[in-house]
Amino acid sequence: MIFLRWFQYIPSLEKTNATPKGIVWIMTAQIELTSSAFQRSWSTEIIHGALSFSMPSAYLPVFRLFVAKQNPIFSRKENGFITQFWQDAFNCVFSDEAVSDVPEDICTGAENLKSLPAPIFEIDMTGHSYSIYNGIYAIAHALHAISTSKYKHRTMDSRGGGKNHKQDIIKLHYFLRGISFNNSAGDQISFDQNGIVRAGFDIINWIAFPNKSFLRVKVGKVDHLAPPDQGLTINDDLITWHNFFNQVQPISICTERCYPGFNKKVKEGQPFCCYDCIPCPDGSISTENDKNECFRCKDDYYPNIKKDLCVPKMVSFLTYKEPLGLSLACLAHSSSLVTVLVLGIFVKNHNTPIVIANNRDLTYILLISLLFCFLSALLFIGQPGKATCLLQKTTFGMVFSVAVSSILAKTITVILAFMATKPGSRMRKWVGKTLTNSIVVSCSLIQASICTLWLLMAPPFPDVDMVSVPEEIILQCNDGSVTMFYCVLGYMGFLALISFTTAFLARKLPDSFNEAKFITFSMLVFCSVWLSFVPAYLSSKGKFMVAVEIFSILASGAGLLICIFSPKCYVILLRPELNNREQLMRSQIGSQLHGFLIWCARLTGATSVIHTHHITSTIS
Repeated sequence: MIFLRWFQYIPSLEKTNATPKGIVWIMTAQIELTSSAFQRSWSTEIIHGALSFSMPSAYLPVFRLFVAKQNPIFSRKENGFITQFWQDAFNCVFSDEAVSDVPEDICTGAENLKSLPAPIFEIDMTGHSYSIYNGIYAIAHALHAISTSKYKHRTMDSRGGGKNHKQDIIKLHYFLRGISFNNSAGDQISFDQNGIVRAGFDIINWIAFPNKSFLRVKVGKVDHLAPPDQGLTINDDLITWHNFFNQVQPISICTERCYPGFNKKVKEGQPFCCYDCIPCPDGSISTENDKNECFRCKDDYYPNIKKDLCVPKMVSFLTYKEPLGLSLACLAHSSSLVTVLVLGIFVKNHNTPIVIANNRDLTYILLISLLFCFLSALLFIGQPGKATCLLQKTTFGMVFSVAVSSILAKTITVILAFMATKPGSRMRKWVGKTLTNSIVVSCSLIQASICTLWLLMAPPFPDVDMVSVPEEIILQCNDGSVTMFYCVLGYMGFLALISFTTAFLARKLPDSFNEAKFITFSMLVFCSVWLSFVPAYLSSKGKFMVAVEIFSILASGAGLLICIFSPKCYVILLRPELNNREQLMRSQIGSQLHGFLIWCARLTGATSVIHTHHITSTIS
């Protein structure tokens, strides 16, 4: 420091007006930044904005107490260094060493070290002192390790009363490599494989003030253990440069200023000061003029429209509190209530012909499965959790498979019943509850196996999506395995396609107890909804993707409910006179079905109404 400050005053000593400008001092860690007492009145502007490599230091309260207790009056005889330092620092002499009687220059010993300017004396431990402090303790730990090791006894035997200094030094270095301890400041002190202390260097920016004090700001670090591209790190935004450099950047004559939200791109073949201003890329901002590069916002932030500010993202998921979630929830509850009412109507009229037709048990299975389909839509509303993610898509896949398989069983029953009426037909043994139950159970078990395999291999789990929608943090259920999810949808579509094909082939059979036409139209609606679901689902993001799933579940379930059960409910509630065997035989069935039943009765040798009713029940 003594020599650096001379550079500041050399021009004035030469009686010239020239002053050193444009100089930034970059000092190594070996420079001791202290000044002589006669420089106490000199300006500290020379170090303003300087950069220095410094050995790391730490705040030690015990060291401050030690410095505060120093008194040259009591320690002059024990430590002559204190006396000399005291006289140099406070620019005074002790009375027994004074050559003349100058009262104002006599050291009293009551001077306060804290009153000294920082360039003269720092009250805290410097990097040099901190290194010595750690070095002494490292030696102490190494000597302690030597004294407690088995080498102690070997050395005493080999010495034979003498000393081998070279051997001791080698042994000391060997133990120093393995030393690791925490000092009183809480820092861990250890050495790497090359015997270098694991500390590195701090890069310090010096800020000087008019009152001769200064502030040291850490602006970077040198870490020799870090990767090569990270060995030197500097935050230039924290650096305070000398006043000489506080000038306005010259404006380019060929390019206007790049404002926040833009960054510079150099024009090829033109001077470096000529550049284009291009908007910051998506997810990046610039907050200052003429920035060379934009920087990205954090994951939980997004750029505003001007791309000059990072705004916190909003957490988003489909809730009951917003209109979309509330509307879908009300629609799901309404559909469930209608399904319960239809089920109640059928249970109340369970002995009527129109309820018995086409297997009453399959009708109840279909209605109950549709009820669970509507209720499963509620699993998609609300904040995703571990349990809801596991149940969402597996539940609706299962209940829809049960519903479609029961419809398939209904259609196959109609076809087999009419085929069984032919003379000598072997299909009669297949007509009954055994076949229908087997169809429903086997088709449902296959879907259950797919869902179980999905849950075992890669089950769905709660996830956070910060990329799809830039302004939102989306809480969603990750499918775990997209392939398994489409396997569930594919199998459900396979059952629906078979049911549609079977019902379409049976649609022209006599109309009285034949649901094939209604099933054909219902499965057409069902397939249309889920074919539209795939592109709509893939093109949606965030909570709207969940809304598409819910709407598809409700729309397909409502299609099955309305197309299959609304004609029957119409007869049961509004035309009850038609819900009896005689009316259906005379008026509602029509001549075609009436002739068909009589023909079937003659083939089987039945001439009474009871036998005709038996054939009708078989068809049913």
